[in-house]
Amino acid sequence: MSKLFDLIIKNVRVARPNKTSIDSLDIGIKDGKVNRLAHDLLAEQAEQTFDGRNYLAFPGCVDAHMHIGIYSPLAEDAVSESKAAAMGGVTSSLNYMRTGHYYLNRGGPYREFMPEVFKQSNGRFWVDYGYHIAPIEAAHIAEMEDLIVDHGITSFKIFMFYGGYGLHGRSSQQNEFLMIGPDDRYDIAHFEFIMRSAQRLMEKFPEKSSYISVSLHCELAEILNAYTKIVERDGKLTGLSAYSAARPPHSEGLAIWIASYLANETNCPNINLLHLSSRKAMQAAWIMQQVFPHIAFRREVTVGHLLLDTSCACAVHAKVNPPIRPREDVEALWEAVLDRKVDWIVSDHACCSAEQKWSRDDPNNIWLAKSGFGGTEYLLSGVLSEGCRRGMSYNRMAELLSWNPAKRFGLLSKGDIAPGYDADIVLVDPHSTFVVRAAESESHQGYSPFEGIELSGRVKNTFLRGALIYADGKIVGPPRGEYLRRPQSSPAVQTSAVQVYNQPN
Repeated sequence: MSKLFDLIIKNVRVARPNKTSIDSLDIGIKDGKVNRLAHDLLAEQAEQTFDGRNYLAFPGCVDAHMHIGIYSPLAEDAVSESKAAAMGGVTSSLNYMRTGHYYLNRGGPYREFMPEVFKQSNGRFWVDYGYHIAPIEAAHIAEMEDLIVDHGITSFKIFMFYGGYGLHGRSSQQNEFLMIGPDDRYDIAHFEFIMRSAQRLMEKFPEKSSYISVSLHCELAEILNAYTKIVERDGKLTGLSAYSAARPPHSEGLAIWIASYLANETNCPNINLLHLSSRKAMQAAWIMQQVFPHIAFRREVTVGHLLLDTSCACAVHAKVNPPIRPREDVEALWEAVLDRKVDWIVSDHACCSAEQKWSRDDPNNIWLAKSGFGGTEYLLSGVLSEGCRRGMSYNRMAELLSWNPAKRFGLLSKGDIAPGYDADIVLVDPHSTFVVRAAESESHQGYSPFEGIELSGRVKNTFLRGALIYADGKIVGPPRGEYLRRPQSSPAVQTSAVQVYNQPN
């Protein structure tokens, strides 16, 4: 006779979004879904039980900004970096993907590009995964509808600085870098047409309209080019301080104003402002929210920009776009987080191995280092460590790390621990501290800009749709990650889903 539950996770303190309390409960799981939250569920009702040891139970993190396959083959990166995600409590990985140099190193239409992406992804992820797509050439704009209909990809990215700047620095061959034709232009007009296409698709597919969005990396190439020349010529600044000065905060702010005006002009209501790194960027984003209140802006920050500053000894290890900023900018970001002006926190994970990251001949030269680094494995612990110190509730952390990105990007069965939702659950010991050591990570990066930082809140166990995938420092079982076609169907949540059950006598 089939039992009521496949698994009961007993004795946990559940941290749910949109709540104000942490409740000591058991979690009953059936067919990969949360089936019941209750006090003292009976062990004999389940095929298996798992002792949660009074740990915190968070909904699995939705790391909505990752890069898989940017510096290593996608098929390899999918394995190692999704394992790193699992060890950090991430159960859903949304990855930015584009044509051009890096990633698959090819141009052309997405109808030919995406089958290869899916082929290299299938069966290799330890967490559930999906993709955001950047329309790079003019012909890609016409493919946005096919990406939505055929692949369930509803989010599209714009790299505002790529029009006249490369991934790592100045570039005079942007069409070659992006692998687009001589008549294509990756410029503000192209960005406008992406927004117009997104708006048209929102009207055409009203049932998906809430989940179709445009995400922007907001920096302007003209400012970056000019200031990089100034900083290099002056020669007084080095390392992270030099890179921050070469990509100054007002470049972010100005790009945000342009992007916001374009959103209003095109009537494109769902805009995501990615990895805001500075006080000026956050101020610009908040001002634009007041100027255009009908635009549903979402503001993102990364755990890297919340934990690191330009004085960190990690130097070239932490080169990233937009740059790591001085401490006053870090504090401004935390003020915004605590003032509820930030919608979600992500890793912007982009594994870049040591041999690729910096020049062997000049290892301290920030200009020769590649941009980007991994960190998904420290997302939850990093936010918990600093968040607790600053008075943030566990419930709010669940909103920032799970609920908010899940709802924006159409992961409707993710982001909460409630009946009908996927049983993506992370058990965390908030009192367990550890020092970041890259050698202990599942990532193939081999170093970490977080090296030596002491964090509290160690992830003990990660469950993906009710299956244990990480336990006490080790990956468990085969890769179980499934492709996330968006928007997902809403969970069949009854009125009882928001109630806490008492075990009947």
